[in-house]
Amino acid sequence: MEFMLDTVNIEKIRYYQSVLPLAGVTSNPSIIKQEGKIDFYSHLKEIQTIIGDASLHVQVVGESVEEIIADAEAVVEQLGKETYIKIPVNDNGLSAIKQLKAQGFKITATAIYTEFQGYLAIAAGADYLAPYYNRMENLNIDSSDIIEALAAEITRTQATSKILAASFKNVAQVNQAIRKGAQAITAGPDIFAQALGMPSIEKAVTDFHDDWRKTFETETIAKLS
Repeated sequence: MEFMLDTVNIEKIRYYQSVLPLAGVTSNPSIIKQEGKIDFYSHLKEIQTIIGDASLHVQVVGESVEEIIADAEAVVEQLGKETYIKIPVNDNGLSAIKQLKAQGFKITATAIYTEFQGYLAIAAGADYLAPYYNRMENLNIDSSDIIEALAAEITRTQATSKILAASFKNVAQVNQAIRKGAQAITAGPDIFAQALGMPSIEKAVTDFHDDWRKTFETETIAKLS
């Protein structure tokens, strides 16, 4: 299972890199907008330095096939060939994915709302598929069913594509995506904070610590004489 962080906030990435088994960092223009008018490439290179061998996923902005390919080439020229290029799955996106895969680019097919989009992305050779879990639910689309179907198609065709489920509003959605076959998820820092910040977890840790101190009169095992 791969866990990725959906943010370009340097402070958050630095923190969760030290906490999580972090497989990658994903971004899109809306996420980048939250950080203001950053020095785009310098900012992303700093992220690469922080995350090391973990993957970086950067979304194109161009809409025509030619613009998408030009964006992808520019990103890889600046950030390296290991960078995953995020491309929305529409007519022009699929055409660009086919051409870029033929040239050896790493591709994350994004903005997936339908089962059929996913099938097309798998057939086009995308490395990752990013179905939008919560956005689909908001449209009364069964997100779990779609992820399960895409996982079955990957198995049936022995494709190398992985499902990188995205767009979550709570931990329950993440759990469901994983149960249904997503090989990876990307979530904002708020989702990971939800998962690790349950009051019951903190209470258990405090109770254990208190019981230790009462028994041995030291703060930690390392301080036993």
